[in-house]
Amino acid sequence: MIAMPSVLDDVPPMFLRTLAVLFGLVWGSFLNVVIYRTPRGMSVAFPASHCPRCGSPVASYDNIPILSFAILRRRSRCCREPISWRYPIVEAIGGVLSLAILEAIILRLPPTTPLHRAAAVYLADFALALALVAGAFIDLEHMYIPDAITFGGTVLGTMTASFRDQTLVGSLLGAAVGFAVVWLPFIVVYPRVRGVVGMGLGDAKLLMLAGAWFGWGGALWVLGLAAVQGSLAAIVTLLLRGRIEEPAAVRSEREATQKELEALSEDERAEVERALAADPLAKEPGPGLGQARVAFGPFLSVAVIETMLFGCRLKS
Repeated sequence: MIAMPSVLDDVPPMFLRTLAVLFGLVWGSFLNVVIYRTPRGMSVAFPASHCPRCGSPVASYDNIPILSFAILRRRSRCCREPISWRYPIVEAIGGVLSLAILEAIILRLPPTTPLHRAAAVYLADFALALALVAGAFIDLEHMYIPDAITFGGTVLGTMTASFRDQTLVGSLLGAAVGFAVVWLPFIVVYPRVRGVVGMGLGDAKLLMLAGAWFGWGGALWVLGLAAVQGSLAAIVTLLLRGRIEEPAAVRSEREATQKELEALSEDERAEVERALAADPLAKEPGPGLGQARVAFGPFLSVAVIETMLFGCRLKS
């Protein structure tokens, strides 16, 4: 009888690489559903995949990651409307991240690591990477990060602390420090000095997630790494465009809200306006570079993924 593989060394690395890429592409395709539907309050499970333009169901043979996009020549089969480049890009990111996690983390485990433990480490890290990619794309378009990503990622980080030679206490402390290091100076103090928040609450929750995964030292590292990369991106944007604009979706949502307000009675409008006063996106950004709104979540997300791949043994 052929013995079933029980440790990591029993499985050919090329087989694992092929499986990782295919697995990542499939989940990258699902990420596109999450990125599109979550900000619109839609279920990510029902209905099945359909064209966002005309609503026609998407056949399974038109839903093959990357390949379908190329075969259809970037146009939907049903209404011939252009398909966004985001779809194959996100699918490719899923495949690349899956392979990167395998190479940087799993294949560096001791060869005698039980397969079930290697699979658990991979699934935890890949789930985090997927969530961060979804959060980054949503933040780029809508300038908010769903709590399901930040809180869910924080819980997963504390539950898998032992995978990174970390204690539960160290993970919880890291989450607390990560949240506080953004919340206190940028959300509590900064508005009293400048009149606007310096960073969003979603950014504080993302750094809470980073602390849960890498400890308080790792959270500070992620913040610094994201700040450097975000500053470089802002400089490049200014050089190329001469300005930093908020996403079109944010402006559209603000205009839609204003129209809804106009249809309300005076008392109802006053109540809604009081609720919107706490939302910085409810008002148009002021003039000048200092008032520009930049989605910082994507840079934090990238920094977390970089830390996971290249510095996952950071300790507090």
